[in-house]
Amino acid sequence: MVDQSAVGRSFTPITARVEPGRLRYFFNTIGERNPVYRDAKAAEAVGFAAVPVPPTYLFCLEMMDNDRPFEFLEALNIDLARVLHGEQGFTYHAPVVVGDTLTFQSEVTDVTDKKGGALTFVGVRTRVTNQAGLHVADTTRTIVVRN
Repeated sequence: MVDQSAVGRSFTPITARVEPGRLRYFFNTIGERNPVYRDAKAAEAVGFAAVPVPPTYLFCLEMMDNDRPFEFLEALNIDLARVLHGEQGFTYHAPVVVGDTLTFQSEVTDVTDKKGGALTFVGVRTRVTNQAGLHVADTTRTIVVRN
């Protein structure tokens, strides 16, 4: 069972490049048709340096380019079969666009037991920086572990 000793624990940084082909595939999959997300000229017309990523794409990048996408579960001895997705959030501090190379650094921020210990909520925050070292976003997620 995960306890408070996990708070503050960080994991191997992940580096991912925002590639146009994979981003197009993502847009096709979710049905995104906004030209700002598909055409560099449309993106530039509204102030972006290149085609931007949609808010949830950061989570996909972090998982796709991670050699061990469940490292934090393994490190905390959490069985994936006992995990439920609780919630997820994204806070952008600067645009993320095609061509960026991002670094994801995750850390456990909270561990809370509920229902008399039957459930454990584990909060994880990921700081995202770009190739220039600019802090572009923070992602948060909460997983629920059935004990």
